[in-house]
Amino acid sequence: MADTRSDHENHGTEPVTDHVHGSAWAADLERPEHAADRELLVEEAITAVENTVEGSLVQLVTHEAHGHPKEYLYEPLGGTFGDAVRWEYVCQCNCGGHIVRVEYECANEQP
Repeated sequence: MADTRSDHENHGTEPVTDHVHGSAWAADLERPEHAADRELLVEEAITAVENTVEGSLVQLVTHEAHGHPKEYLYEPLGGTFGDAVRWEYVCQCNCGGHIVRVEYECANEQP
């Protein structure tokens, strides 16, 4: 994946994205492989954020099999990106999955 910012292992599955996104987009983390492997879901969520330009956002659509994202996703996001990202729980989908909006903050913005 030469045109992405991530070097994470993809466990032999199709990656969640194959390019850097310059505008808002949604990352589909509801595929069967995500249901079967929470670690893969978290890795690909991080990859999705890494492949979102500063000042934009990605909506992480997670599989219902792992429950609410606060139980497994927020800590890795904070540990990986620190204050560079801000996330917000949006809702639970009709299918049972969850949506988390992650904004990649511009480096020159002050809180």
